[in-house]
Amino acid sequence: MSIKDNLDLIKTNIEAACSKCGRNPDDVLILAVTKTRSAAEINEAISLGITDIGENRVQELMSKYDDVVKNVRWHIIGHLQSNKVKYIADKVCMIHSVESLKLASEINRQCEKIGKVMDILIEVNSGEENKDGIDPDEVYSLIEAIIPMKNICIKGLMTMAPLGASEEKLRMVFSALRNLSLDILSRGYKNVSMQYLSMGMSDDYAVAVEEGSTIIRPGRSLFNVN
Repeated sequence: MSIKDNLDLIKTNIEAACSKCGRNPDDVLILAVTKTRSAAEINEAISLGITDIGENRVQELMSKYDDVVKNVRWHIIGHLQSNKVKYIADKVCMIHSVESLKLASEINRQCEKIGKVMDILIEVNSGEENKDGIDPDEVYSLIEAIIPMKNICIKGLMTMAPLGASEEKLRMVFSALRNLSLDILSRGYKNVSMQYLSMGMSDDYAVAVEEGSTIIRPGRSLFNVN
């Protein structure tokens, strides 16, 4: 299938998922995951209406940045080392994988240098050992430590569901993140919006949408990656 066919199918699946739970499909952002994809493939996806792309690695983002058309928003969605922030602070609109005070502090420091406020998501671990993200119980203290930083704005949460998980397990993971976001919102933190829930990838985005995802991250299912 072509990228166009794949994108049409993703949109159809989003509409079906939204219909099940009474949501508006326009409230779900398709963030194209472009790991290992060429600039030409990315540009084709953009020409078909993709407005946001996500890269896992700083080096790969940097290698493609100049060859990708400029009317697109870049996101970092993979593990981000503090010493790499300086390379992408002026290039990305959102960092999905903030999981430590050390990383947040460096994002704030680098963005202060360039007069930018960076939108971030807190990455929450879905219960898998040796995976990225912080424990749900630690989210509150991290948010409270980040709030005073003037060059960061917390916009929501991100998670990755366990690979190959059953639908029941997926729903547990995604609904838990939604409930966590609602509890955070109820606490009335200043400059914390919980506008975005970044959850759901190629194999599980439909379930994620049913459970409240506002950003899905398809890669393989969009670009025919085996």
